Amino acid sequence: MVDIQNDVRTTGSSVRISDNETLLRSGLKLRHMRMVVALEDHGQISAAAQVMNISQPAASRMISEIEDILGVQICERLPRGIRLTPYGAALARRGRAILLEMQQVDREISDLKSGKGGSVAMGAVTAPAIELAVPAIRKIRERYPRIEISVQIETSAVLARELLASRHDFIVARVPDDLDPRLFESRIIGIEKACLIVRRGHPLAGSGTVALERLAEFDWVFQPGGSLLRQTVQGIFMSRNVRMPDRILNTSSLLLTLVMVAQSDAIAPIAIDVAKFVNSESGLAGSIEILPIAFDINVQPYSLITVHGRTLSPTAQLLHDHILREIA
Repeated sequence: MVDIQNDVRTTGSSVRISDNETLLRSGLKLRHMRMVVALEDHGQISAAAQVMNISQPAASRMISEIEDILGVQICERLPRGIRLTPYGAALARRGRAILLEMQQVDREISDLKSGKGGSVAMGAVTAPAIELAVPAIRKIRERYPRIEISVQIETSAVLARELLASRHDFIVARVPDDLDPRLFESRIIGIEKACLIVRRGHPLAGSGTVALERLAEFDWVFQPGGSLLRQTVQGIFMSRNVRMPDRILNTSSLLLTLVMVAQSDAIAPIAIDVAKFVNSESGLAGSIEILPIAFDINVQPYSLITVHGRTLSPTAQLLHDHILREIA
């Protein structure tokens, strides 16, 4: 469980440790934690009230209760919505961790009562999902068939925020540049190499190694702006003074990417492991081709990431460890 640390204050040369049960004795409750977390997630009292299944006036009264207990203002009213104060943000951060622990307790007790084997939620970028997560999940299924596993495939920017929001136990991705790396514990476990794919019979297929200049003439399917794979490819164009393609479709969906490539002359960058799987007999069996190119596409290494100070449940730890074994 989360350990609420004593508040330590220094006055001159003396150190005073305040009573660590002050908030509990003053009436701060889990519903208060849920409210502050909902305010941080949605930025509006009406939306937080809907999440809490209460009226907006009741939500406003609950905010006043919290502020009376803490003796500080937790949010500021804006023309459109609210913004948490530093006090509110601190309470939301700690409250989210406490609520996650309670969810894990509830989940473990429910699993014990029902005889299930537990549950785990993870996120991953596409390449390690296929290369590491799928083999690990298959092995766990053989030994623990009742374990419920949820996997979200998304960009690192989305997954990191989902992890901080306690919607995942851990992720296999990268820590985005706009987030404080001290929030996470990460271990690099692989390097992602990417390639360019086209449909079978594409005008560039079968014509030998393709120069970068010829690629800009065709439609492209990219991940959304800010994704590392897109940034890597854009960096290659810029470093060689080649203009970027004019016609670009942006999508985070691998399925839509494959459909667009298979049904048009579009070009798409994807992880080599994904391309090989899709092009195998167990995939689309030759519907796409890997385009020979005169340059390498090496994306920043991905890591196995957890939130700093957050303990994994036994089931989550089991999947976490199985993924580590896949790289051994």
